[in-house]
Amino acid sequence: MNVAQSIVKMLESLGVDALFTGSGQGSGDILFAFAESEKIRTIMTRHEQAASFMAYGYAMTSHKLGVCNAQGGPGSYNLFSGLGIAYSGSYPVMSIASYAPTKWRGKGDLGEVTGLNRTPDSQAMFGATTKKTFLIERPEQACDLFEEAVNLAYNGRPGPIHIDLPYDVAAAETKHHRDIKVEVKPILPLDKDIRLFAEYLEQALKSGKKVLAWFGFGCVHGAAGPELLEFVERFQIPFITTMDAKGMIADNHPLHLGMGGTCGDMGARQALKDAEVVLAVGNSFAKWQTWRFQEDIFDQKVLMHINFDAHEIDKVYKADFSMVSAVKPAMARLTEALAGRIKVTEKFRPVIDRNCCQPIVYQGAKVHPGQLSQELGRLLPEKAIVLGDAGAHMIWLAAYMQLNGGQCYKNPGSFGPMASHTNAAIGVQLAAPDRRVIVGCGDGCYQMAGFELMTAVQNRIPIIWIIFNNSEFNIIKLFNLVAHGKEVFNHILGPDFAEYAKLCGANGFRVDRLEQFEPAFKAALASELPTVINVITDEESVIPFKLYNQE
Repeated sequence: MNVAQSIVKMLESLGVDALFTGSGQGSGDILFAFAESEKIRTIMTRHEQAASFMAYGYAMTSHKLGVCNAQGGPGSYNLFSGLGIAYSGSYPVMSIASYAPTKWRGKGDLGEVTGLNRTPDSQAMFGATTKKTFLIERPEQACDLFEEAVNLAYNGRPGPIHIDLPYDVAAAETKHHRDIKVEVKPILPLDKDIRLFAEYLEQALKSGKKVLAWFGFGCVHGAAGPELLEFVERFQIPFITTMDAKGMIADNHPLHLGMGGTCGDMGARQALKDAEVVLAVGNSFAKWQTWRFQEDIFDQKVLMHINFDAHEIDKVYKADFSMVSAVKPAMARLTEALAGRIKVTEKFRPVIDRNCCQPIVYQGAKVHPGQLSQELGRLLPEKAIVLGDAGAHMIWLAAYMQLNGGQCYKNPGSFGPMASHTNAAIGVQLAAPDRRVIVGCGDGCYQMAGFELMTAVQNRIPIIWIIFNNSEFNIIKLFNLVAHGKEVFNHILGPDFAEYAKLCGANGFRVDRLEQFEPAFKAALASELPTVINVITDEESVIPFKLYNQE
């Protein structure tokens, strides 16, 4: 067994069943090892950036290690965007890249990234984009370094790690292969914090204070939906969510007031203004979810903040009560502690005013993106996964798509690279083969990443891409107009995406009027092939965007 084969065996032992990779001479031994695996499916991408996005999507959905591989140098440097989104989104992703053997270092080997003699420094660059980077210099190091890397990826705040694997080491025989141990230390709440939270919430609820819960992405990341649902229902506490947490609890739940933030629901914003106590759970208070870091959100309020990362506490807003814990155990224990103290008698019942329930009046000749999002929500199958790529379409979907059947919605988070979810969809689908994966993307996002349609066709992965096609970078145009009164360089030319899809061996549909969408979408759901639905959307429709104090 050589080192490359040993690495594949270790990945198999972790339950990893997918690899996303580019091609390259230096990656030969590791790719031959993956080809021999009966447990790991290898997806060869058209571009290494797509491989990193797919690995992130796989990790996001499966909670397993997402793995991407590339030829060292220019191939591996294409992985940075996917590692960046895994780092900001806290997902365990491993990137592996070939590396020059010792005898050739500093001589200018093809793609050399040792940092010697005017070559780029791979270890330094990946070190700035991951939790840590590793270089396996000898066969006997492989298992120990691999074990350290995987444990680091999972422990504390999860995140990506990188391994540089020299050609000669990958091919070298090893007598040191062993099973590795992964020990994830749970982040549990302190007894005193549970007691303090329960005591204050008891007093607040008994005295009739207006208590509002605000659920963020940490709740989704921690798979804490059942615990949160039990908490709000038992104590009848209304709640709002961030965009990242959309779908965690059904949108039509009577306590659900909608989404906060600049593109959120008016009822959610008003409820936050009226609240006297805010229990923020798994919330990092990102820019657009806090109305661009609005400074007075918590003035004259009590902020109770739960997050699994101590660095998030007091980072944006000073908390009156704080708890460092994974959300799932924190909410289970808080519910148990509070249940022994109170029965709710006074109820805070804000008015529900949500975009997804409001009729949209539109007389234009194209498709209104809000109406398209409402229609998609109506047609989604149960447990569907909707991915919004970066852009105005992401906001339309979050604001107007209703999720009531165990569906979930995911966007690229605060790092926010375009094309990330257009490509991540393939990793998501492999991680959840029993669920339908639908991407909402713009024509700009799709043209950054569209050749991965051939990857889906080749591997028969039935992704549905819905292109909000307005022939421009719409959200940038809108920001330009607000900030400068004019806009530049936002209009782009695109092909007929439906015909392009057909030429690639996929399904392709063009939608010019809203009533054409339902039959196209149902046909896509009924097919085992990937599908592109090219929807000609109105570029003049303005996203629902309001600041905290804006009428």
